[in-house]
Amino acid sequence: MICHTSSMPASKIPLYSALVANLLIAITKFFAAGITGSSAMVSEGIHSLVDTANEVLLLLGIEKSKKPADKQRPFGYGKELYFWAFVVSVLIFGVGGGISFYEGVTHLIHPTEIQDPKWNYIVLGIAFLFDGISFLTARKEFRRQRGKTPFWQAVKSSKDPSTFVVLFEDAADLLGLITAFLGVFLGHHYNNPVFDALASMVIGCILTFISIILLRESRSLLMGEAIDEEALQQIIKIIEGDESVKSVLHHRSMYQSPEEIILALNIIFEKELTTTQITTSITRIRELIQTEYPSIKHILVEPDSVAT
Repeated sequence: MICHTSSMPASKIPLYSALVANLLIAITKFFAAGITGSSAMVSEGIHSLVDTANEVLLLLGIEKSKKPADKQRPFGYGKELYFWAFVVSVLIFGVGGGISFYEGVTHLIHPTEIQDPKWNYIVLGIAFLFDGISFLTARKEFRRQRGKTPFWQAVKSSKDPSTFVVLFEDAADLLGLITAFLGVFLGHHYNNPVFDALASMVIGCILTFISIILLRESRSLLMGEAIDEEALQQIIKIIEGDESVKSVLHHRSMYQSPEEIILALNIIFEKELTTTQITTSITRIRELIQTEYPSIKHILVEPDSVAT
């Protein structure tokens, strides 16, 4: 998907909402884990702490991506956002998933009985409320951006990781909370800490699964994705509709950031045109494209002499 004149830049509200929610939840989860000795609650605390750091890194990426172009980065710093989104995906896998699974294995080998589950239930309830609000906020923003595009197609075609990363994080949070609740409840009900340890391991697996999805999408964005075919055909139609153009020979495009695209074109102009006329035509074509597609910030045009 590509943004037109009616483009809707991503909102930071889901990020700030998730940041505040995860920080408060992490503190309460560790407090409850310290009182009850629950392995699943420790894993959930780690999970929320990692998520808090992730929101900070994504906000950092957004700010760095806005840095203006300079001699060292002539096309700007837009890909900073994609880099930090990739780092966040690695953190979810390595820190969130890995430590949660390790915590579960440790408590499986050295089980610890849950002393008083009421604190776990209180904290899990509060966490579910805050994470639910954060999830609904992120989902609303993602639905606003994707319009009528099917969910998974929108995830694959989205060029803004700050939105879908938070959405998947919040979904993992809710699944983790349900898993932690079951672990605490079954462990206390049957007086068997194995359930709590297994819940921690399941939370680790959930985070690992989510991180694999995010790693794949973030890697693709970092390597550079092209404009979608439908938009590209519309751009070619605009170019070839100009009276000075015979045809578009080659085209290459790449997203630098959600709102910044590089487009390189090889255009065959009518052979009777002078150099001055071709220069005027290139300026006119750039203006036509950027009027319809303002996200295309850099348009490189190379006149080709393969006219027949």
